[in-house]
Amino acid sequence: MTSDNKIKTGILLLNLGGPDSLRSVRPFLFNLFSDRDIIRLGPRFMQKPLAWLISSLRAAKTESLYKLIGGKSPIYDMTLAQAKALENELNSAQFTIHDSQFTVYIAMRYWHPLIEDVISEIYNAGIKRLIVLNLYPQYSVATTGSSLSKLDKVISKYPMEIFSIKSWYAHPLYIDALVEKIRKGMELYGRTASSPSPQSSLSRGEEGLISTPPLRGGDEGEGDIHVLFSAHSLPVKFIEEGDPYAEQINWTIREVVKKIDIQWSLSYQSKSGPVKWLEPSTEKKLEELAVRGIKNLLVVPISFVSDHIETLYEIDILYKNMAKTLGVRLERTESLNISPLFISALCDIVITGMKETGWQE
Repeated sequence: MTSDNKIKTGILLLNLGGPDSLRSVRPFLFNLFSDRDIIRLGPRFMQKPLAWLISSLRAAKTESLYKLIGGKSPIYDMTLAQAKALENELNSAQFTIHDSQFTVYIAMRYWHPLIEDVISEIYNAGIKRLIVLNLYPQYSVATTGSSLSKLDKVISKYPMEIFSIKSWYAHPLYIDALVEKIRKGMELYGRTASSPSPQSSLSRGEEGLISTPPLRGGDEGEGDIHVLFSAHSLPVKFIEEGDPYAEQINWTIREVVKKIDIQWSLSYQSKSGPVKWLEPSTEKKLEELAVRGIKNLLVVPISFVSDHIETLYEIDILYKNMAKTLGVRLERTESLNISPLFISALCDIVITGMKETGWQE
């Protein structure tokens, strides 16, 4: 069968998006704050006016931060690179499924290429079945939920079969990819990490705010490397309403520490606004670890799969400088980006999705 006769299957990678220039910062913020599913600004009719006000007030400060990391978010370029790598692997001889031909697209929730534009492009390309893979390993209504809600509204206009993969926080290859990055990060300190003994891995961590079952740990020796898993924060009200995000974060860490012997903590970064957010914050955790005598800290951006402002500015600049003033050396693991293990994880997730839909028959 020629390539023209192969069954076309589309893969759509969904991500948050980010401004592609300094001029894009304010409209990007406006799109973000206009999303009533995650941020309710007064009564419904006031959502967009208040979003416009907040984005206008925050634009200058946010632009100054993007100037420090190259004047734009790298998330579009990196997501596109992930899509190309995934498409190549899916269409390789190793992963070819019968007569399927895969085309991988990307779409962003709050900046270009927007979901509504990409779905139109996919349909016009003659693709009638689509696997949607959110690039948020852990599910939250504020990320995956918001993206899928928007997708559902758009896709209803197009006669396509669709299968959405909502989370993959404990996928074995994803866990292996994280472990690989941690091992490489340890080398920055001239150390190597061993595999844990059967009974030691969970005992060296700490209990987070939300944990089922709880993750508990003990004391660390002074001078040892301490691993800090830093996840994007979330308002506590989401968790109280049943959002599984924090629980899935803990499950990801639980799987990681089964494979590598480390001393670790969990914290949450990137909170904004006056509501109560998940704790402890990364800033507070840095102070706490410094008081406890930790001198070498390896930060793992646990809920992020590519570089963007939260890694390049918050961790690499803000937290690194803060740690320095506290007498702590802070290094960060490389983001997953297009590491071969991570791309293999995405490929296996897609193949598994094909099996679940029966599309590979």
